Amino acid sequence: MNITSIDQINPNGSYTYQDYLTWDFPQRMELYRGKPFELSPAPNRRHQDISTELFGNLYNHLRDGPYKVYAAPFDVRLPITNKKGQPDTVVQPDLSVVCDESKLDKQGCNGAPDLVVEILSPGNPSREMREKFDLYEEAGVQEYWLVQPEGEMVNVYILNEEGKFIGLRPLDGIGQLTSTIFPDLTIDLSKVFAQ
Repeated sequence: MNITSIDQINPNGSYTYQDYLTWDFPQRMELYRGKPFELSPAPNRRHQDISTELFGNLYNHLRDGPYKVYAAPFDVRLPITNKKGQPDTVVQPDLSVVCDESKLDKQGCNGAPDLVVEILSPGNPSREMREKFDLYEEAGVQEYWLVQPEGEMVNVYILNEEGKFIGLRPLDGIGQLTSTIFPDLTIDLSKVFAQ
């Protein structure tokens, strides 16, 4: 049975990816270990400009390789399951880079993307950012960029051998962003934040 109103979702309930597929209403949702989380309304224009600039850089650099770049809304089912082994974590990162095409299916990405970019918006609660950091780390995302438009900063986290994120030196709005996964990719942040 399809759920046609967000009011039918219990905010304290526990849901699986199969439940998530039955939700047929306009609001965008994510699942964090089975807990429903409503996403903020459409991002503001600055958020979209930054996303477009980063997407363009990633796409242009990676388009000739076996890599795929996706912008939200794009469902990413992280390899985190409930006690019964059912997938219960679905997120929609602002940008996802997937190097292993076998993770892609009709619904989106089934597994951890190699690179995830999240752009903070004024409506992003810090709880959401903390929880996503933990989810991406647990799922094995190799590189995570957290972009802060208001302070014109980018924090880059890379997964170490123990499966823990290590934060690199923060980059300001005039620096050069280089990926550890794609070392020949360099993005001029002055152009990203000039929007």
